[in-house]
Amino acid sequence: MSAGAPRGAGGESRGRGSGGLRASLAGLTTRGRSFLAAGVAAALCAYVLGQGELLRVGLLLAVLPLICVFALHRTRHRVSGSRRLTPMRVPAGSEARVRLRMENVSRLPTGLLMLQDRVPYVLGPRPRFVLDRVEPGGRREVSYRVRSDLRGRYPLGPLQLRLTDPFGLVELTRSFSAYDTLTVIPRTEALVPVRLTGETSGYGDGGRRSLALAGDDDVIPRTYRRGDDLRRVHWRSTARYGELMVRREEQPQRSKATVLLDTRGVAFEGAGPDSAFEWAVSGAASTLVHLLEQGFSARLLTDSGTSVPGSGGHGGGQESAEAAGLMMDTLAVVGHSDGAGLTRAYDAVRSGGGHGGGGFSGAGGDGLLIAFFGDLDDVQAEVAAKMRGRCGAAVAFVLDSALWAGRPSRVEERVGRLRDAGWTALAVPPGVAFGELWRRAGNAPLGTGTSGGWG
Repeated sequence: MSAGAPRGAGGESRGRGSGGLRASLAGLTTRGRSFLAAGVAAALCAYVLGQGELLRVGLLLAVLPLICVFALHRTRHRVSGSRRLTPMRVPAGSEARVRLRMENVSRLPTGLLMLQDRVPYVLGPRPRFVLDRVEPGGRREVSYRVRSDLRGRYPLGPLQLRLTDPFGLVELTRSFSAYDTLTVIPRTEALVPVRLTGETSGYGDGGRRSLALAGDDDVIPRTYRRGDDLRRVHWRSTARYGELMVRREEQPQRSKATVLLDTRGVAFEGAGPDSAFEWAVSGAASTLVHLLEQGFSARLLTDSGTSVPGSGGHGGGQESAEAAGLMMDTLAVVGHSDGAGLTRAYDAVRSGGGHGGGGFSGAGGDGLLIAFFGDLDDVQAEVAAKMRGRCGAAVAFVLDSALWAGRPSRVEERVGRLRDAGWTALAVPPGVAFGELWRRAGNAPLGTGTSGGWG
């Protein structure tokens, strides 16, 4: 038996069954066993009574189930099955289609077939299909859908096949070894381009500027040089400076961004699709996809210091899609960590290690830092405030468990400490859409944020 799953929008797994003749004999149904017992009894009675006609009847009754066992055993070896999953990666709450194909590669027709595919209970009920007789070389295809509101990686298979003969004397159940894996990634929201204000020291004199998440290159004119394309003449700057100026796209280096996800188990309460932690995971996923689409060199960082790098490309493309896929696969299975503090995350932000594409100078300099925090006590709020460093912009979304549970909360005090350190901090109340908070973060001045009150 072999199995394979090519990369792409879908994967296909194939398998061919095998088994011994003894296992096939064990597949005799009640009817088959009755036929065999009746045949043996008739043959014994014919021998004792000397009845030749009864002996022939007994032999027929006894041999018929054995012939069915042998025929079904031969067919059992020559039936192949395949499964195709499309797509192999879906957001939570979305459906994927699974196509099953059975092929009879023997010279004998099959009897009635029943297909059953093993799926985890979170994906729905176990699918079962009944197929009529399959002629030699014939194929049958069926399909079903799977859906999960919980992110994760779920195995599909192995496929089970139940074979029966036309008389219902033998029923064999076999399993293929091939299986596929469905990856359910967090839900993402389409985010609008915004400009996040902050301090930078990586360009020019290092004055105050805003980091654009609109994806457009900055156009900076320079003096015309011999050989420059006249189509790049910037006439407005030419009129302003009194000499011929041409456009120059400033791309000294790809803009860098870090998305920090707090996964501490002590920082979140509750579980399920509507919990604060799942909101944070979904927000981090939406942010990463947006940053990569806008050409940022982004990385995913957790409180444990684990970093997943990804290189974006202007206008998206294959490179951006692969980086997004890697990060989504990581977020699909991310869970709570045993850590109690953010020290490792702070060290990773300060050092900037683990980023692909020639190194990453952390969130320092003119980089962008977007963090999703859970509960912050006084100590962890101070550590988080220090992460601001020399970031070009820093935005924090704070999910306080008490606020989500409707209890008295000190989230405004924690958020205020982050604002004092230069963060654009926003308290996240339950039920708010991340896209709305994202727009408010883009409209907020430096060092300010949005409180938990929402109209």
